[in-house]
Amino acid sequence: MAEIQPVRGWRYAPPLSQQIDDYVSPLFDVVSARQREALYRNPLNSLHLTVPRGDDPAGAALLRLREWQQQGVLAQDVLPGIYVYYQYFRLPGNPGHEYCRKGFMCHIRAYDWAEEVVLRHENTLPSSVNDRAELLSRLQLQTSATHGLYRDDAHELERYLDEAIQDPLYQTEEDYQGARDVLAVIQDRRVIQRFQELLADKQVILADGHHRYEGSLAYRQARRAAAGDTYTGQEPWNYHLMYLTNSAADDLRILPTHRLLLELPDNLTTEEFLTRLAPYFTVLPQDDPYGLPELIAGKPWAFGLYLDGQSYKIRLRPEVHAQLDWPTTPEVKALDLTVLHYFVLGKALGLGDMEAQRVWPGVAYVRNFPECLTRVDRGEARAAFITNEVTMQEVERVCHSGAVMPPKSTFFYPKTIGGFLFSSIRDDDAHHPFAACF
Repeated sequence: MAEIQPVRGWRYAPPLSQQIDDYVSPLFDVVSARQREALYRNPLNSLHLTVPRGDDPAGAALLRLREWQQQGVLAQDVLPGIYVYYQYFRLPGNPGHEYCRKGFMCHIRAYDWAEEVVLRHENTLPSSVNDRAELLSRLQLQTSATHGLYRDDAHELERYLDEAIQDPLYQTEEDYQGARDVLAVIQDRRVIQRFQELLADKQVILADGHHRYEGSLAYRQARRAAAGDTYTGQEPWNYHLMYLTNSAADDLRILPTHRLLLELPDNLTTEEFLTRLAPYFTVLPQDDPYGLPELIAGKPWAFGLYLDGQSYKIRLRPEVHAQLDWPTTPEVKALDLTVLHYFVLGKALGLGDMEAQRVWPGVAYVRNFPECLTRVDRGEARAAFITNEVTMQEVERVCHSGAVMPPKSTFFYPKTIGGFLFSSIRDDDAHHPFAACF
């Protein structure tokens, strides 16, 4: 199924890599405006390539890329390799435990969704896909890896990863999200071929980076159409840079994304809103809003509600679930967030189906639980719905069902960072003497 290839990575040159923290950056879809302005002040920060600015952003990024390559800011590794990428991190509520997410970066063939090799779990916005495709077309450089998941219950590849990480190329002290990122490389042909053999019968779930992946698909389709009869399928632009992690690993974390209602339609009062919820949910007042996450933990179709300074635990009445008649799979209907969107936004608030809800401006998605309460208390939102995280098993079930989740269902943590590795998809990379080895 999944064909992967090693990469002759472009990286910050050794003198600069000693200060790699100065050059890494958040991904394009999570970097804040304040972070952007701070990072842009460093003329060598990777954000100039991953999130370029100006009247012609892609053109500006191309000029900068050429300068960096000519000046030796970026250098290409001589040998192709599988790039080992570990992220060490801690989580609130368990600060004494350090997690380690293990994975590796490589090229994967850019499969169309219909081929069912790479599986998606969310929809994309065309404008963001076009932006990524334009950047890829101009630079012919993959500027940041998307995140994919394969399942290997035997954990066979981890021993190779653990061995390689003992000799890192570089590492951050602490990235913008508090994680420590470490990069190493495997250049042993026999080991790389074992990676290829193991992935050859796997499907890959796209955890993060749907817009960047679809940008690669759009660019590949355009190049294939232009190539006509000369197309071979082995051109470098058929491939996409991906960070692959084992979905069977213990240190794979998905954090919840809560829902803020910035307004209530029809100028509903608190009492009217609670009355509208009553046919679908049991509503139990609570004394401590900060106890809501623990109160709902592990309970299906249960949510915390913070409304006008009062907290509630609400849980769907089991017999009501059969009313959920959206045209989707049973795996999606079973999700907490589907229940929330259908019965709260759709039924209680009368906002219609998921497509109608997408264009409603009255909902915001917030990952920080205390921020939800603060924004309600400040009057910036009318209500906050506190949710449980989606499990890896739920993600796998939905993806294999062929459906997609409600928007903002998953937040895989930590995010990968930009600037650790770049990969070329230029035509001349196909003629490197090592290409025939794989």
